[in-house]
Order: sequence, then structure tokens, then C-alpha cells
Amino acid sequence: MTADYEIRAVYTEKTITVYQAYNPAIGDQAARDARFPQTWKRDRMTWIKPSFLWMMYRCGWARKPDQETVLAIEITREGFEWALANACLSHYRPGLHQDEAAWKRALRTAPARVQWDPERDLRLNPLKHRSLQLGLAHEATRRYADDWTVSITDVTPLAREIHALVTAGNLDEAAAHLPPEQPYHVDGNQLSHLR
Repeated sequence: MTADYEIRAVYTEKTITVYQAYNPAIGDQAARDARFPQTWKRDRMTWIKPSFLWMMYRCGWARKPDQETVLAIEITREGFEWALANACLSHYRPGLHQDEAAWKRALRTAPARVQWDPERDLRLNPLKHRSLQLGLAHEATRRYADDWTVSITDVTPLAREIHALVTAGNLDEAAAHLPPEQPYHVDGNQLSHLR
């Protein structure tokens, strides 16, 4: 049974894969050079998603304007877990935060924020369990682009192949092409302040 709040991802002993979608000018260069170009804004918030299907929901299978290139970005687990440890929930939750003012103060200074949105199935319908989105800002954005990134791969062809299979009604074949995401475990109570 899938936990309501659980990170599921493709990962190795040292890295975790997250997804983003960009316009081809940025996405193609990032994939070609295996790093984000200097034109990529390191001073603005960027959202990373460990769930391939949530990324497909967000970018419309790589068909939404300025999201036509889908990237699989392999980053260090050390960096990912640093971001989680230093993150704040993107919305106020009574009982988890001292009060709304304390949450707002934490949100302003946190280098990362977490949002849990309904995970998606192959038809992009919402599921009961939640999928992690991790927003990076300030120091975290720069670290992500320049220190944590291990590799960048253009997975747009995979997105389009799976979408074609879904459109044709071949859901089993489409599912067989999905990245093999597994529950991602973090040490101790690292997510207790984020659920």
C-alpha cells in the first residue's frame, strides 16, 4: 500500500532523479552540455519533481508552451536531502507550525519549500496519495544548478512515446516504459516538518 505522503523516485546509492520542463532554448542546451546554461536564472525559484507522471501532468506530455523539453536531472542525494532538511511547507498547517506568523517567517527565509500534490495515473487523473514537489530558492537554486547536478538527460522522446501509447489505449505497454520509481527513504524524522 502506498503511503499518503511518500517520496517515490528513481535513485541510486548517491543520486536521485528529478524532472523539469523547459522551452527548447534552455532545455536543449542543458541536455547537450549536461549542466544548466548561464542564462538559466539562478536567483529565482525553481520546482523539481521526482515523479515522472506528475511532471507529465504539469507539462501536458511536453506540449505546453515553454515546457516542450522534459529533462531528467540526476542530482546528489546529499543535496536533495539538504533541501528537504531546510525546507518549509508551502502552506500553513495548524498543529505543525507554531502559528501563521511563524510559518510566514520560516517561508520567507527557507531555501526550499515543499508542496504535496495528488499523484497522477497514466491518464493524468489524480490519485489518493501525494507526490512531492520541491521548490528551490536562494542558496538552494544555485547549489542545484552548479553543485548538485550530476547529469541532465532529455527525456522528451520517452514522454511522447508513453503519451502515444496512452492515447492508443495501450496502458500496460505505456506503464512498462515508465521510469522505475521506488519509495525513497530518508533518515529519521527528516520529513516530519513537511507532512
